[in-house]
Amino acid sequence: MTGPDPAPAPGSATAVDPPSRASPELRGFARTYWEAAARGELRLPRCVACTTFAWPPRPRCPACGSDRIDWVRTSGRGVVHTFTVVHQASDPDFRARVPYVVAMIDLDEGVRLLGNVVDCAVDDVGIGMPVAVAFAPAGEGLAVPGFRPARVT
Repeated sequence: MTGPDPAPAPGSATAVDPPSRASPELRGFARTYWEAAARGELRLPRCVACTTFAWPPRPRCPACGSDRIDWVRTSGRGVVHTFTVVHQASDPDFRARVPYVVAMIDLDEGVRLLGNVVDCAVDDVGIGMPVAVAFAPAGEGLAVPGFRPARVT
């Protein structure tokens, strides 16, 4: 019987090292969302039968039960419903970004998404603030949607 494998030397890579940044889940029903984000599009699932948008993505409409779901490109515009400012983070990637804003965004299409508010001072973010989608590169050809302040048109 042998003992546990010795610990790797600090800074050495192993097959179980975690990625330096969390990657989105590309399997399953949400794959279309992430593929669209990589192209700079905010697409959300909408029921073909009753036109209800649903978030999070699921294979059946929560309103009518239909399995006829289409991924529709949205305007990417909305308003801040609520938010918090993160001042501490244990993950090194997020720690380098503090302080940052995490917000619930009410999109014009009636869906509420969670995302970061970017490209403005944290003290300038407020409930009801108009925002527009902005995509941040996430490596490996991926992008993560966030929201920046938008002018009211």
